[in-house]
Amino acid sequence: MADQRAEQAYPVTKTDEQWRSELSPAEYDVLRQAGTERPFTGEYTDTETEGVYSCKACGAELFTSDTKFHSGCGWPSFYAPTEDDNVELIEDRSLGRVRTEVRCASCGSHLGHVFEGEGYDVPTDQRWCINSVSLTLQPKG
Repeated sequence: MADQRAEQAYPVTKTDEQWRSELSPAEYDVLRQAGTERPFTGEYTDTETEGVYSCKACGAELFTSDTKFHSGCGWPSFYAPTEDDNVELIEDRSLGRVRTEVRCASCGSHLGHVFEGEGYDVPTDQRWCINSVSLTLQPKG
């Protein structure tokens, strides 16, 4: 899959060297190379702390604990972003099937994928499957 970040201008832009120096190797792999953390290993997979989840790369607000649910998939799951404009959805054919990749609309960092129609009892019938390493949780209070 061609990297569409090269074709898109984002409000937050940095050189590859800057991203590498600011992110851990695991964060860089997921956020900048569209990698995936192993299931059931992420910091926020089972977290029930109330608060706001932001992009680890740029700090943009992405999700709230109010929309987080336990899907059992091995990654944090949300049923909606805080605002549709905060995320970018891109067709992903990298595994030989069509999926919808989720990126931060502020910096273009890979967050995970969104799936629809899986039958979860949530208001949107969507599962925003997001890598913990892509997020920072700011607890309420």
